[in-house]
Amino acid sequence: MEQEIDRFVQAILVACDPSQVALHQQALEYLSHVQQNAHESWRLALKVFVGADPSGQGRKYPPQARFTALRMLDEFFDNRFDRLDDDIFRSLQESILSYIQSEYVYGLAESNASFLRNKFSHTLTLFFLCTYVEQWPSFFSDLFQLIRNGDSSQPKFNRHVSLLLFHLVVEISGEVADQTLKAARTFNPVRHARDGRVRDAVRERDAALINEAVLTIVADAAERMSLLRKSGAESTTLDEVVEVADWGVRTFASYAGWIDINLTVTPTTVPLLFSLLADPSLAIRLATSAALLRIVSKGLKEPEDKLQLINVLSLDQVIDALEAKTRAQQVERGSDEDEGEESYREALGKLLNVLGLELSKLVEECPKPQVVAEAKQLLSQVLPIMLRFMADEYDDTCCTIFPLLQAVLGTYKRNKKVSSGPLDESTRSFLTSLLNVVLKKMRWDKDTDPADMDLDDVAAFELLRKDLRSFMDSVLTIEPELVTQAIRTLVISTLSSYRSGVPVEWHDAELAVYLIYIFGEISKSGGKGRAAFCLAPAVPKDKRKDVDYSEYPLTPHGEILLALVQSQISSYPHRAVVMQFFETVARYNDFFKIRKDCIMPALEAMVGTRGLHSPDISVRRRTYYLFHRFIREGRNDVSPQLAVSLVEGIRDLLAIQVDLPIPDSQEDDLLTEAIKNPGLFDHQLYIFETVGILVSLLYKAQEQQASILLSVVTPLLDDLSTNLASVKRKEDVIPIVQVHHVIMALGNIAKGFPDYPSPVPEGYSFAPLEVFRQVSHAILVALEAMNVFKCVRDAARYAFARIIATTGSSVTDVIPPLMANLLAHFEPSELVDFMNFIGLLIHRLQKDLFNVLDELLGPLNAHITNLLSQPATGIDDGLTHAETKRSYIGLLTNIIGSGVYGVFISERNRNSLEPLLENMCRLAQDMSDPPSQKASFAFFGRAVQVWCRPEQPREDSQQALPGFERFVYERLVPTAFAVLSSPQFNPKDGQMLMVMLEIANFLQVVYSTRKTEAHEFFVSVFLPSQGWPPHTAMEFASKLRDLDNKGFRKYFTEFVRLSRSQPS
Repeated sequence: MEQEIDRFVQAILVACDPSQVALHQQALEYLSHVQQNAHESWRLALKVFVGADPSGQGRKYPPQARFTALRMLDEFFDNRFDRLDDDIFRSLQESILSYIQSEYVYGLAESNASFLRNKFSHTLTLFFLCTYVEQWPSFFSDLFQLIRNGDSSQPKFNRHVSLLLFHLVVEISGEVADQTLKAARTFNPVRHARDGRVRDAVRERDAALINEAVLTIVADAAERMSLLRKSGAESTTLDEVVEVADWGVRTFASYAGWIDINLTVTPTTVPLLFSLLADPSLAIRLATSAALLRIVSKGLKEPEDKLQLINVLSLDQVIDALEAKTRAQQVERGSDEDEGEESYREALGKLLNVLGLELSKLVEECPKPQVVAEAKQLLSQVLPIMLRFMADEYDDTCCTIFPLLQAVLGTYKRNKKVSSGPLDESTRSFLTSLLNVVLKKMRWDKDTDPADMDLDDVAAFELLRKDLRSFMDSVLTIEPELVTQAIRTLVISTLSSYRSGVPVEWHDAELAVYLIYIFGEISKSGGKGRAAFCLAPAVPKDKRKDVDYSEYPLTPHGEILLALVQSQISSYPHRAVVMQFFETVARYNDFFKIRKDCIMPALEAMVGTRGLHSPDISVRRRTYYLFHRFIREGRNDVSPQLAVSLVEGIRDLLAIQVDLPIPDSQEDDLLTEAIKNPGLFDHQLYIFETVGILVSLLYKAQEQQASILLSVVTPLLDDLSTNLASVKRKEDVIPIVQVHHVIMALGNIAKGFPDYPSPVPEGYSFAPLEVFRQVSHAILVALEAMNVFKCVRDAARYAFARIIATTGSSVTDVIPPLMANLLAHFEPSELVDFMNFIGLLIHRLQKDLFNVLDELLGPLNAHITNLLSQPATGIDDGLTHAETKRSYIGLLTNIIGSGVYGVFISERNRNSLEPLLENMCRLAQDMSDPPSQKASFAFFGRAVQVWCRPEQPREDSQQALPGFERFVYERLVPTAFAVLSSPQFNPKDGQMLMVMLEIANFLQVVYSTRKTEAHEFFVSVFLPSQGWPPHTAMEFASKLRDLDNKGFRKYFTEFVRLSRSQPS
């Protein structure tokens, strides 16, 4: 045994020594083997742990070895649910008791390795769980005998054994009664039953003795603390006694929830707990508040018993006094924060919250009127204390009572639903006080600046505001007028003070503006659009321009928005206030339609040094978007004169500056990183779009419009030309990025103009087409010179998509060279964007794109077919393949569904049609890609509608495809049924169900297009060839003919599922 022990200890020391590289793995494998055989190695582990040094001073083996030995014993005890052999039990029991006596009664209780104390407590707990019920019923009695000191010169109770007892009871409570711990591990019914037996046995045998011992030790410690404090004893002695009292109260809290309430709540315990709740030691106060929380929340069968418990404790009065005391201490401390004392207030808040929730349950759930009435009375006494905690300047303390407040407001809301009468005075008074607290807590901390705060702290405050908003919403449901009036009063008061020159703190100003910002969400009963801001009669949409809405009275929301603009709060010297102002005016654009005199003050604030021209780049970033939103939504109220003035006012913001990021590593491509992280330019794009909007408003003065647009784009075109000449090699990152940015900016200017109408209405004022042609040619020149750069190709595609949306077919002459340059150099990832771009052009230009598409279709089809035929290597490649395939099918479907479907059968592409259709058939049969299957059948359905019509309209006669119906009957219909009968087809799969429904659509299109011919084909040719009985074929064809689309899809789905479920 000694040799094995030495080997065991050596292995542990090697495993703990990182320098022992050669033997490290061998040691770990040995220890793993020993632990797996804990049923044999427990004796070795026990000897290592309890073995005493021959000198009698301390333990024989090092702490690391003894800790590992305890882990071995844990392995032996844990998950052991059968009775231990009697000899093994006695050996363990004697060794453990001997160890406790030598180490805890007469020794130093592992003072040199305190971590062993906690580990031993856990191991002893596992041994207790295995043996208490049947083999060691005297466990606690044996332990209690070791606690009391025989020496009268020493304290009554041995401190080390007392702490061991406390740790043990806490561990035992956790194992047998802590639901959180139980939920965290895999459920074991045998363990669950064993823990239940242990819990019941403790209640029956020793609960009273444990409780008496714990409280006696705690009371003795409390008495000794008082004497030591009075005598001014050294802090070490006092700290030791405080530790005993602290752990004693924690122990009491651990079992208070699962033993008889008559043991824990007595005329002795209640005064003791309340004295400790106000003890000078923070640890003891926190432990006591947790213990009282456990007592209050303990489940009792009878409501009367719960009410009696609450009355006996009188916690509301105690907490009331302690809240007032700690609040006064807060005031005395001033700016000196004491986290410990704040945690105590937080603990008191949690205790009050649980007390209130228990009373709320009685009010809501108890069927006995007398109990409900008394609980209501007690709850009404708790509510004012709750509001004081909620008003605490520390948010963690404030949040402790949120569950109680939610429950109280929930009760009020339910009462409101069943009673239409007015609120009683006490409820109204409480809700008014609550709103005052909510509004104060919604303020930022005066001494902090959100711009300088940690992002997590900002997010935490925003979450708090969200919670407070929910309470305000609840009050709104109960009594809307209270909320509206509270907000209106605060906002008007704050804004009037600022307007009058009275000093207003920044957080008060920000709150007032923020409340206006959220008022539209709060006041859900208000109207929509203009009706949300003024009390005007309904006016038809086409006559609203002729109505002077300023003659009508404002709603409360309109009043506070008017006060906001008139107060000039936008000039407040604090970023948070100004930004909240901008957010608010951008959000409520409809207000400015009824008070047009407010537009100029809002715009002046935005355009000035507080907004778009602010030296703070973070302000500019956000304001670029808010200004764009304000103009975009209110463009109809911006006069041409104002539009010109605004363009001049923001012209200096159109200068583009490249901000190169710092790469994370040397391997990163600087050009790629600069495009991914463009800095301010990403936000500046909103300004370019806004300029486009403003210039578009000059449509009645086309010469002026063209002149101003040219004056805006000319510096950009010059910039484009200059940087184009500067690019000599791919390392010239700044001019390359500048070219990209300029092209994007030009595209966004075009985006600000209205889309080209189709058809063009009479008298329509076109955008300055000549200027856009000039822009298009400039971009094309840049693309031709720099088409090797992906970022330039991307920017050109982006810009042309927007220019064509604005100009229609006016720039179609640049499309062929544009396509050629986009395809001259491209990466596989660009192909999807390119096809989407072609789809957009088809939508915008229709037949004007025919010639371009006619040239493009063949090479594009060949390229994609070749690309898709290559095997995918890796996940990313597979995703690219799938996305390319779907975009390709989508493009073909766009073509067949538009006026340019004739490109498929043009002189240039006619010979490529059959391979294209065969390729689509293969895609339709690819069971590994259901989305592409569905899209393929959608394409075929549209092709049938186009090329299978019995009589082609005269204008489409050149685009007819004679004989296509044979291809439908011979290839497409068999393909559809082959998919449905495939072993890989699973109609229960969501994606494959979509394929099946698309096939149903396709079959109906075939039938509705060819009618009698299709009927004969299905009944007499195809279905019989598939082995269908005549009556089944006839029924299917009849359903295909008679049912609408929804009805046939339902029939077809059930038919396929039933067919597949039958044995073949």
